[in-house]
Amino acid sequence: MNSVPVSAYLALALILFCIGLYGALTKRNTVIVLISIELMLNSVNINLVAFSKFGVAPSIYGQVFALFSMAVAAAEAAVGLAILFSLYRNSKTVMIDEMNKLKD
Repeated sequence: MNSVPVSAYLALALILFCIGLYGALTKRNTVIVLISIELMLNSVNINLVAFSKFGVAPSIYGQVFALFSMAVAAAEAAVGLAILFSLYRNSKTVMIDEMNKLKD
């Protein structure tokens, strides 16, 4: 059975990271920015798992580190959404440009 080469995993991770970076830098909606950051973190996890499988000394350490990274990403998403809900309750918008608290 043929194995998928490591370059395919790296290309997929690169594409996902670039899509996430584009979304984080250009979008004005806070929810889309949070989703884009999660996409970038998942592309890093793909790299960790690919290098743990195809690295110089294949081991499970990259996969374990990817699991810890997913746990941190889930906590980050929960905290980010809680902050977003709080900001929405106060300013009635989810647009980043309109969330300036210094002008109130």
